[in-house]
Amino acid sequence: MILEDTIVALASAPGSGAIALIRVSGPDAINFTAPVFEAKNKVSLREQPSHTLQLGFIKKDQRIIDESLVSVFKGTRSYTGENTVEISCHGSPFIQQEIINLLLQQGCRAAQAGEFTLRAFLNGKMELSQAEAVADLIASDNAASHQLAMQQMRGGFASEIKSLRQELLNFASLIELELDFSEEDVEFANRDQFQALILKIQKTLSRLIDSFAVGNVLKNGIPVAIVGEPNVGKSTLLNSLLNEDRAIVSDIAGTTRDTIEDEIAIGGVGFRFIDTAGIRETQDKIEGLGIKKTFQKMEQAQIVVYLFDAQKVKNDNLSLQQVKVEVEKIKNQFPGKPLLIIANKTDVLDPQLKAEFSSALPDVLLLSAKEKEGVEQLEEKLLQFVNTGALKSNDAIVTNSRHYDALLKAQKEINNVQEGMNIGLTGDLLAIDIREALYHFGSISGEVSPDDLLGNIFANFCIGK
Repeated sequence: MILEDTIVALASAPGSGAIALIRVSGPDAINFTAPVFEAKNKVSLREQPSHTLQLGFIKKDQRIIDESLVSVFKGTRSYTGENTVEISCHGSPFIQQEIINLLLQQGCRAAQAGEFTLRAFLNGKMELSQAEAVADLIASDNAASHQLAMQQMRGGFASEIKSLRQELLNFASLIELELDFSEEDVEFANRDQFQALILKIQKTLSRLIDSFAVGNVLKNGIPVAIVGEPNVGKSTLLNSLLNEDRAIVSDIAGTTRDTIEDEIAIGGVGFRFIDTAGIRETQDKIEGLGIKKTFQKMEQAQIVVYLFDAQKVKNDNLSLQQVKVEVEKIKNQFPGKPLLIIANKTDVLDPQLKAEFSSALPDVLLLSAKEKEGVEQLEEKLLQFVNTGALKSNDAIVTNSRHYDALLKAQKEINNVQEGMNIGLTGDLLAIDIREALYHFGSISGEVSPDDLLGNIFANFCIGK
């Protein structure tokens, strides 16, 4: 990227629509747009005050391409921190391309993915973690992921890290200063105060690192594996939750031979449901592969939903004790993983048998996936398994794997500093680990930002943002 030139791109979604937005940014944004825009009030775009709009015509020679509304942002008072022009035109793909081609002919360059936000970061309009949150905000598809992205856009935990980094930097400077007076054996950095700061940093890092377990699943959707024997209603339950015929439903056991996944939002939280192959002994190689994948998905899931057929208990001599044995097997294989037990097809049970179910399995949920009875109660149970306390209290939550990795590395270096202080290492050796910790802190906010890091981050953005 050449960051001193002027770029142009479609900033709205591609395709037909009522209105499209074309963004131009760079030192010559106004100069390149002015010759092709004729305002109805005859005022030149160059003379238009900042943060104002004009209605007029986009022209190629004397041919009118479109009647458009053009806004001007001068100097640093813009999203990118440089001269910016935004053209609101009619949403015909032909009009969009004609205007962009016209601006390219004037001297603009086609913007690359994320280049507008990259310029905003480089011009000090936002920190790197906030720039990354822009992509998360665009990708958010439920209330929880939206709230996490907005929290990060407002600074999130990065402001906390920046403050700690500054305190650590102050002590690092004093320790480095001591090295210049090593022969005089003087101590500028108060070791007790430094020890207190290290403990404070360790506590903060541990809290933020632990929050990633919550933040990551809330951002990407909580995976829920629906498991059980064949023909107990797993696919029917998936269809009921999604309110559509997503999975094939049949009376033939073993219909589902591969996993089927789809995502919905429940209470503002994204859940990714995984319908799996029924678990049973089989000689069918294809079905056997599906069952193997079922156990893999159970391993990856945050929550496991185990279904059994309540009608079999009533009609086929399936004992509740057998169900309890299967439940214990799952609990032993996946200890600590939330498990929800569901008795399906209970719409045909009499009240006495329902009471027996609840007595034998106190945590069982009685449900009829086909009739959609008990589905709301299932959704409530799923929400109870999700730790949204930090989200509701607006605590800082880490959602970005790059930030998580940087925090882990910073924690390692801070622990090395702590150990060095405990054994009485000299200032020059402590300074090595302190510098490494400062580097990892700075990589989060962008105070340390190698070109390849920026390239990787902004390559994932959409063009026009």
